[in-house]
Amino acid sequence: MEESAGEGPIDKSRVLNVKPLRTLTPVFSSPPNSSSFSHGSPPFVCVPPAGPFPPGVSPFFPFSGIPNQSVPSSDHTPISSAVPINSFRSPEPLRRAANGNAGSSRRVNGNNRGVEEDGYSEDQTQSLQSKNQKRKKGSRDKFGSPDVDTDVMVENIFQSYNLVQFEAAQLYDGNKDSVGYVLLVYNLLRRQIVQLEDTKEATSGQTRRPDLKTANILMTKGFRTNAKKRVGAVPGVEIGDIFFFRMELCTIGLHAPSMAGIDYMSVKISQDEEPIAVSIVSSGGYEDDVDGDDGLIYTGQGKEMDQKLERGNLALEKSLHRGNDIRVIRGIRDVGNPTGKVYMYDGLYRIQESWVEKGKSGSNVFRYKLGRLPGQPEAYKTWKKIQLWKDGTTTRFGVILPDLTSGCETLPVSLVNDVDNEKGPAYFTYSPNLKYSKPAPKDPFVGCACNGACLPGNENCDCIQKNGGYLPHIVNAVIVSQKSVIYECGPSCQCPPTCRNRVSQGGLRVRLEVFKTKDKGWGLRSWDPIRAGAFICVYAGEAVDDSKAQKLAGENEDDHIFDGTRTYQPVEFMPGDSNNAPNLPFPLIINARNAGNVARFINHSCSPNLFWQPVLRGNSKEFDLHIAFYAIRHIPPMIELTCSYGMVPPEKADRGKRKCLCGSPKCRGFFY
Repeated sequence: MEESAGEGPIDKSRVLNVKPLRTLTPVFSSPPNSSSFSHGSPPFVCVPPAGPFPPGVSPFFPFSGIPNQSVPSSDHTPISSAVPINSFRSPEPLRRAANGNAGSSRRVNGNNRGVEEDGYSEDQTQSLQSKNQKRKKGSRDKFGSPDVDTDVMVENIFQSYNLVQFEAAQLYDGNKDSVGYVLLVYNLLRRQIVQLEDTKEATSGQTRRPDLKTANILMTKGFRTNAKKRVGAVPGVEIGDIFFFRMELCTIGLHAPSMAGIDYMSVKISQDEEPIAVSIVSSGGYEDDVDGDDGLIYTGQGKEMDQKLERGNLALEKSLHRGNDIRVIRGIRDVGNPTGKVYMYDGLYRIQESWVEKGKSGSNVFRYKLGRLPGQPEAYKTWKKIQLWKDGTTTRFGVILPDLTSGCETLPVSLVNDVDNEKGPAYFTYSPNLKYSKPAPKDPFVGCACNGACLPGNENCDCIQKNGGYLPHIVNAVIVSQKSVIYECGPSCQCPPTCRNRVSQGGLRVRLEVFKTKDKGWGLRSWDPIRAGAFICVYAGEAVDDSKAQKLAGENEDDHIFDGTRTYQPVEFMPGDSNNAPNLPFPLIINARNAGNVARFINHSCSPNLFWQPVLRGNSKEFDLHIAFYAIRHIPPMIELTCSYGMVPPEKADRGKRKCLCGSPKCRGFFY
C-alpha cells in the first residue's frame, strides 16, 4: 500500500483490465440532427485521406463530410488503398505480422512465414559513408535536411516527367504498359534516393531502406497499378518477369504483403466469408521448403512453436478444397549481391495436398504440395538449367565456343547455335577496347586528385563536381539516370582502378552468350538476371571519321558500326536530365567489323531494353570518349539484349531502310 496525496491509499496488488489501444472501438460524435447536438457536442471534423475509392464503394461518414448533407463531388476525396509500410525506423523486435503488414526485415530461425528477408542491396553504401574523409563531423552538408531534399527531389521528378496519379482504370486493372511504367519509375526514384543518401553521414542505429521509402512515396501519391486483389494472373505481368525488391511486387499488385510469404483475400460463400490464397513467395531460405521444376512443397506460417490453422495457413487449406490458382514467386540468390535476392514470377500453381509433420526444429508444421499448371512458359526451370551450365554439371546444347573472347574479358562469353548448322559469325578479332585511328580533338578532361577511392559527397573531387556533385553510379554498377555525358575517372586520375567511378573500365559483370537467332543473324543475351540501370558493356572497335563510315555504308559493310551522329529518340522509360539525344563532345563513329567486342552483336529493336550513354574518362593528354550500354529495365535470363540504332540525318537517308524484325508491338517496321 502507498499513500497518494489527496486520494488515500493505493492497492498495488490490484490487476487492472488494461486493453491494447488497437482493441478499443473508436467513438465518433453523433451526426447532425441527433440528440447529442442539443447537448452541445461538436461535430466530428477530420481531413479526408487521399487516394481513390475502390470501384463500387461510396464515400462514407466521417470522411465524406456530414451525413445527409449535399456535398459537391469534387469534395469527395478518395481513400488510398495503399498497403501501410513501416519503413524508416531501425528494426524492432519481431512481432506476429498480419497479412499485408510490413514488419522487421530481419530473418529468424524456424518457420516464420511472417518475416522474410528482402532483396535489399544498398546496405553496402553505409560502409562507404563511414569512410568519407572529406566531411567534418557535425558539419551541415550542401544538401541540407535529408527529408526536405527527398521531398523536393520527388516533386521535381513528378513535375519533370509528367508523372500523374493513375486513373481508377489503371490503378485497379493494369496492363503491360502501366506495369512497366510503375516499375521503371520506382527504380528511377529509388536510385536517386540512394544517390542522395550516399552523400550523407550514416546515423548510428538508423536503417536505410530506400526500397521501402520509394514504395511509400509512390503509393501515397497513388502511383501503382493492379491495386485490386485477384485470383490468377495479374494483368501486365508475364511469367518469367523478375524483380529485385519485394516492394516492386506490391506496387504492381503481384503480391501485396511487403514481408509475409502468403497473400490471401476473402471470398463470400453463401452468407459467410472465408480466406483463399492468391500468391506465395518461396524464397528457398527455410529449412522445410523443397523446390522442384514443376512443383513445390511449401511450409506454412508460424514461429518456432507448433503452427496454427489460421491466417495464411487457413487460406492455403481453403484453396486446396476450392482448387483455385495461386501465383508463385520464386526467391533466388542474386549473383551480383550475395545478401540479396531476385524474385521471379513462376506462373500459376494449384495445391494438390496438405499435411502436418514435425519440422527440423521439432515443431509441428503445415506442408502444402503445389503443382504447376501445364502449358506455361518456362521460368524457374530455365534458371535451374543455367545453374547447371555454370556448375559444369550439364553442357549447354549448341555450344560452338565456350569462350568467344579467348580470355580477353573478365567472364567467358559462349558462342551458341541451337537453331541451324552455321558455325559462327564472320571472322573478326575480339578486342575489348576502343582505339582511335587518329588523335581526337583537344580540350581533354583532366580528372581528379583523389588518393583513395572517390567517395560520395566529396566536394574536393573534380570528377564528382563534373557530374553535378554526385557519383553517377550507385552500388552494383547501376547508373542513376541517363545524362548527356558521364565523367569517369581515367588515366589522369590518382584514384585506384577499383574506384567506384570507373564502372565502364571493369569489364563484363554478367555472364553473356552470343547466340544464333531465328531470323536476325547473331544476337546477345545473358545467363544472369540484369537489374534496371545495370552496366552491360562498352562498344569496342575502331573510331573512324564520317567519310570512312560513308564508304563502308556504300559498300554495304556497315553492319557492325555504331554511329553517334544519328538521332536517338529519348528513351521513353528512362527519363534523364535532358529530353534530347545524348550530346557527344565530338562526332564518334565506331567500326567493329574487323575488331570489336560483344556489343557488335546487339541487335536493333523499336522497344529496346538497353540504352547507350557517352562516358568521358579523365585524361590530360587527349579526349577519352567511350560509349557504354545500360539496362533500361530488369531483364530476365535468356532474353535478347537490344538497343535502338537511331535515325540517320536527312542528308544520309539515301542509304536506304532495312526491314525491322524486332517483333515489338511498337515496331516501326524499318530501321537504318
